[in-house]
Amino acid sequence: MFRTLIAVLLLLSSTLTVASERAHQAWQQIRQNEAVIIDVRSPGEYAEGRLKGAINIPYDVIGEEIAQLGLAKDQPIVVYCRSGRRSGIAQEVLQNQGFKKVHNGGGLEEMLESGR
Repeated sequence: MFRTLIAVLLLLSSTLTVASERAHQAWQQIRQNEAVIIDVRSPGEYAEGRLKGAINIPYDVIGEEIAQLGLAKDQPIVVYCRSGRRSGIAQEVLQNQGFKKVHNGGGLEEMLESGR
């Protein structure tokens, strides 16, 4: 029982470290490379709170709507959502369209915590 508890705690700890690391890397991209920040959550979620300067393009339409921004394929882009799942999908869509510098920052709370 005790070993199981320790294993679970170690697993949770490593997950939080990875999550924080991706948010930290996203902030580096934003600060150093002036990355475009895209919130891929729904418009309702976006209206409830977002990162300063973030553009809202929901993950399920990002493939069609990204062209409206007129971004170069080498423009650094940071995507985020609530937990990192939808932003992971958006990252893959953008990379499949030829965008070379797309980073998944994870979830909004994760980004906010890491950016402090």
